[in-house]
Amino acid sequence: MTEKDFYNILKDIRNKVIHPIYFLMGEESFYIDVIADYLEEKVLTEEEKEFNLSILYGKDTDIPTIISVAKRYPMMSSHNLVIIKEAQHIKEIEELLPYIRQPLESTILVICYKYKRLDGRTLLYKEVKKKGVIFEGKKLYDNQVPEWIVSYVKRYGYRIGPKAVQMLADHLGADLGKIVNEVQKLFINLEKGKEITTQVIEENIGISKDYNVFEFQNALGQKNSLKAYQIAKYFADNPKSNPFVLTIGVLYQFFSKIILYHSLTDKSKNNVAAALSINPFFVKDYERAARNYPAPQTIRCIALLRKFDLKSKGVENETTNAGELLKELTYNLLNA
Repeated sequence: MTEKDFYNILKDIRNKVIHPIYFLMGEESFYIDVIADYLEEKVLTEEEKEFNLSILYGKDTDIPTIISVAKRYPMMSSHNLVIIKEAQHIKEIEELLPYIRQPLESTILVICYKYKRLDGRTLLYKEVKKKGVIFEGKKLYDNQVPEWIVSYVKRYGYRIGPKAVQMLADHLGADLGKIVNEVQKLFINLEKGKEITTQVIEENIGISKDYNVFEFQNALGQKNSLKAYQIAKYFADNPKSNPFVLTIGVLYQFFSKIILYHSLTDKSKNNVAAALSINPFFVKDYERAARNYPAPQTIRCIALLRKFDLKSKGVENETTNAGELLKELTYNLLNA
């Protein structure tokens, strides 16, 4: 399923095009939560919810109970809404098949099957697809997150530049729920149509526009020792907002892309952007980093990152904390 499918489902719900069954599955729970919450918000009024909304949890329920609740007729409402949260914990979910084959038209059964997927070859999958909606929310890869943020921001009528996007992506990772929560804070404090800048992010989310992992990566790429050491010290002094594991992950991706850059025969801007899965705006940063880190040196940097990642987990290190490790790593990367 695609982002388009997700928004089409929401559009149908908004337009009162409702199906008797929604099977929401997949690794990305953000989509599942949004669709289920949207159905809860749009299908019933607050008064109708008192008698016609049932929320069950997979760990605490079973198939006979679900079928029994789903077969209830609505009271003073057109629909009976049944939401099964954490449905991945239900044993023998295929036993829902008899109900799926003959669902009650007045019931909307919403099955939230998180972090797993239903096998497309099963009868249950095929029957759900015939009778209702089946949606799979797929986890984004790290390199897909910036584009997702741009699309999300644009949908709400705002703009965001490449540096601000990368700043958010590097700091927040691929957790869409977390990204949306933080971006919504920006919307609240910004006039419609305005651009989300690094300054806006710093003022409203608390990610420093000067001391963040994106700027740290750039300082290393430029071999700007002073700035790199300053950021490393800032991270060491603020470990909760700049976790070592996140920094290591971003730097590993950065140096891996430098190695990939070295391997390219066609180093035109568009080809580099496509091969490295980056915005063309950042190609110049990788060109400069590749000049500063020839391939053998880049390989040594990747080896250093692996070594220090293990050290942070206690391998051959019993006393040095993450902050001190980061300072030592910074020196080693700059002098690899």
